[in-house]
Amino acid sequence: MKIYTKTGDEGNTSLFGGTRVAKDDLRIEAYGTADELNSFIALLISSMEINEKTKFLLEIQNNIFVIGSMLSMPSNKNFNIPEIKEVDIEKLELEIDSMELILEPLANFILPPGNKTVSLCHICRTISRRTERRIVTLDKVEIINPLIIKYLNRLSDFFFVLSRYLAKELGVPETIWKPNK
Repeated sequence: MKIYTKTGDEGNTSLFGGTRVAKDDLRIEAYGTADELNSFIALLISSMEINEKTKFLLEIQNNIFVIGSMLSMPSNKNFNIPEIKEVDIEKLELEIDSMELILEPLANFILPPGNKTVSLCHICRTISRRTERRIVTLDKVEIINPLIIKYLNRLSDFFFVLSRYLAKELGVPETIWKPNK
C-alpha cells in the first residue's frame, strides 16, 4: 500500500467512512489539532525518564487518538469505534489530585520556565486548549460528544499541574509573574 493516494491534491480529504470534505473543514481542523497535540505529547515523553507519569501519558495519547477517530466520523454516520468515557476524565482528575498533594498551593500566575521538559508540558497545555477551542467551534455547527470537550478541558489542567509537579521533581523554581506597572 502506498502512503500517497493523490486524492487530496485538490484540497479535499476523506472523513472516516469516505465522505469528502475540504482540508480546511472545521472537523479536519479539530482532529488535526488533536493530532498535533499527540505529537507534542510524544516529544514530552521523549524528554522524560520512563516512569508512572510517562505510562499515563501513553494512555492520554491513546485517548487523543480516540478523540481524533470520533472527530473524523461524520455526525450523520455511526461506526463502532472506541469513545471517550467519563472514567477517562475521572482518571485525569485523580492524577491531578495526586500531584497536587505534593505541590504548594498556587496563589499567583507563574511563567513557564526554561526547562525543556516543563516547558513541553506548557506547550501540551496550550495545544490542549486550542484543540478544545476548535472542537467548541465545530460543536456550533455539528453535534459533538460533550465528553470530548470535558476531557480536553481537564487535560489542559492536567498538563499545567504536571508542569508544576515535574518542576518540583527536577528542582526547577517557579517564576511568579509580576506585571509591569
